[in-house]
Amino acid sequence: MNDYPLEPPTPGPNSLDHLYGSYVSQSCLTDFFVTLANIIPGLQQDSIRERRLERSKFCRVVEVSFALPGTSNITLEGLRRDEVVSRFEREWNVEAVFQLDTVYRRYKRLAVFDMDSTLIQQEVIDEIASLIGVKAQVSAITAAAMNGELDFEASLRKRCALLKGVPSTVWETLKPRITLNEGVADLVKALKRLGFKTAVLSGGFTPLTGWMGGQLGLDYAFANHLVVSEDGELLTGELTGEIVHAEKKRQHVLDIAEKEGIILDQVIVVGDGANDLPMMGVAGLGVAFHAKPKVQMQAPARLNAKSMLDILYLLGISEEEQEVLLR
Repeated sequence: MNDYPLEPPTPGPNSLDHLYGSYVSQSCLTDFFVTLANIIPGLQQDSIRERRLERSKFCRVVEVSFALPGTSNITLEGLRRDEVVSRFEREWNVEAVFQLDTVYRRYKRLAVFDMDSTLIQQEVIDEIASLIGVKAQVSAITAAAMNGELDFEASLRKRCALLKGVPSTVWETLKPRITLNEGVADLVKALKRLGFKTAVLSGGFTPLTGWMGGQLGLDYAFANHLVVSEDGELLTGELTGEIVHAEKKRQHVLDIAEKEGIILDQVIVVGDGANDLPMMGVAGLGVAFHAKPKVQMQAPARLNAKSMLDILYLLGISEEEQEVLLR
């Protein structure tokens, strides 16, 4: 099946099932050009340009550029939310990411990541809970909070209370269980080669967030602080200091960018939860990576590729250029 192009499948029940298909056929591209012409009055199809970002005959990623007619009242946000575009994505089983084609799209300087279920495959608090037999309770609260159904700070305190009595050595126990999402290490390596500043902002906990930041060589790491008993042996189930909730993440992005002298158009933010949406909103590009359904609906861009390295395509970096960066 790998040699077949993306022909329109029967739309499935899940409108967010935007997985990469085998490759983008010319038929798919032609239909996309027609779709654009139908929703943008005055757009001339012969003004649309395409650039294939993979060498293979069966290219999965194509960069399409076009100029909006001077009389058009179409906005970037309007294109991102257009139902006709959504229908095209469902029919062809592809994802369309719309960005302004400016120098700042191609030359970002700061990359900010959520940690749990973004940089890593796990939700750390759920992993702690599994060690003491309360994973089901904690996971249910986590899922609701990440989907925006519960207040993040209140849900975090509720989940942390269930961790009372856990040995403080739990972080060392958990480190071998932590697994990076595919492509994360290569993505960070490539970004650092390009001179990016990098940060992880986590609603999780400092011992593992700081450790993971060190493992990846990130420049900044912020997370929450769990209180340890006076003898240093056990977690008390309480939090101390400022909570890294949605608005705090947003503020951290603003503060890091200001400190580094980087304008927000040159910032990319990647996350998966509802508490990541505010920081996505202030960045030049906010990407929901394998995110919760409601987050995918609200995020500026969404990506459900197998590898996080595919984020480089959103910056216009071709497969050949990626190989150079990773040598």
